[in-house]
Amino acid sequence: MILDWHFYALAIPAVILLGLAKGGFAGMGALSLPMLTFAIDPVRAAAILLPILIAQDLVGVWAFRRTVAGKLLLWMMPGAVLGIWLGYAFAARVPPLGVMAAVGTISILFGAWRLWGARRAVPGEAARWPLWVGSVFGIVSGFTSQIAHAGQPPFQLWVLPRKLDRDVLIGTTAIFFAAINWIKVPAYAALGQFTRANLLTAAALLPLALASTLAGVWLVRRIAPDRFYTAIYWLMIAVGAALVWEALA
Repeated sequence: MILDWHFYALAIPAVILLGLAKGGFAGMGALSLPMLTFAIDPVRAAAILLPILIAQDLVGVWAFRRTVAGKLLLWMMPGAVLGIWLGYAFAARVPPLGVMAAVGTISILFGAWRLWGARRAVPGEAARWPLWVGSVFGIVSGFTSQIAHAGQPPFQLWVLPRKLDRDVLIGTTAIFFAAINWIKVPAYAALGQFTRANLLTAAALLPLALASTLAGVWLVRRIAPDRFYTAIYWLMIAVGAALVWEALA
């Protein structure tokens, strides 16, 4: 188990953001991995967060298991599996500084995309494309999810233009990311990241993650999240830039 206080100084707010994201503040959790990368190897950080994500997924999957756009998932999942494999191959062959640079770049792009999306509607052209194109978006989503637990942007670019019913959108999102999180387990095991120390660290952080998930459910119904989102996405860009700078220095 990790005992370094520097790690927990970053891990505690990172896990709180992860919980708030699962509780309704979608997108905030994408900052968690870049934050942890300042303390430990990015692949190790992602492996510690993965069991927490899987535990949090159970709530959403159970609650919305009957409201799912099955055809969208059938086309996206094969691509996601390929994307996860590509992400695994990347992490297995690229040194830690290269992975850090990739995490930083994804963080910058995610933050910039969400800030852009706050001012403009998601492009609707994707709604007119054939369903098989979803496999391409699945590849990108699987890759960015494997590298940085940041598969939301490509997923949303494909799914949001289809204007699904709210519960169907939530259910489809929950099932998709729960599935790919489980698919990522063998990849991280193959990378040798499910060590006793990493799993104990994840277990220590899990109660905080679940509590912050419940807090997110409570808060999202009572406050306007716009200001929080803006601050988080600007912070993602700043953190991503710092990671890229550190990796290239």
